[in-house]
Amino acid sequence: MTAVHRLVIVRHGESAWNQENRFCGWFDADLSEKGMEEAKRGAQAIKEAGFKFDVCYTSVLKRAIKTLWTIMEGTDQMWLPVIRTWRLNERHYGGLTGLNKAETAEKHGEEQVKIWRRSFDIPPPPMDKDHSYHKIISESRRYKDLKPGELPTCESLKDTIARALPFWNDVIAPQIKAGKNVIIAAHGNSLRGIVKHLEGMSDAAIMELNLPTGIPIVYELDADLKPAKK
Repeated sequence: MTAVHRLVIVRHGESAWNQENRFCGWFDADLSEKGMEEAKRGAQAIKEAGFKFDVCYTSVLKRAIKTLWTIMEGTDQMWLPVIRTWRLNERHYGGLTGLNKAETAEKHGEEQVKIWRRSFDIPPPPMDKDHSYHKIISESRRYKDLKPGELPTCESLKDTIARALPFWNDVIAPQIKAGKNVIIAAHGNSLRGIVKHLEGMSDAAIMELNLPTGIPIVYELDADLKPAKK
């Protein structure tokens, strides 16, 4: 099949908590200085490629939104509509949120941390109400309209994909099929869900995929929204 649609996805630039090697999840960490530079380089690459968009999608977390803003500003497309959704948020790391990854390995053992980080369907411990970040995450005004049971306390990669894919299927895919040029600026794990779906990857294969920060990835898609054969 020949390419009839183009989709651009970009993982946000490095965040301050990425830099500190901490589990970030739904905490609203800002971009680091390096992350802002990565977003600017992403914008330059998109500008040089001459890509024009009709609609933009991102999460409700600052690091993804700022990455998108930087790209839109750098390509003179800040006037475009931006749809933000919690469904494109990063994986919720539950009780691990805020912990340094090395310290967590010391506390729980490297093998256990590897299972939490790298297994497809085993979530980390849930974030309970006395967790130091519970109030600012779970009681944030941005989530007040979520239905009962929608707000997670922790997620595996499988959970994250199950949360992100309905938004892809119900909202983004119909826009692309209608001929809209779309950019998605989101997070490593929510974007993994979209990539897994597009490329028909196995659970094991998606666990090995690491998306680089700040680098736009271009998909040329056929009429069925499958990657077009070169």
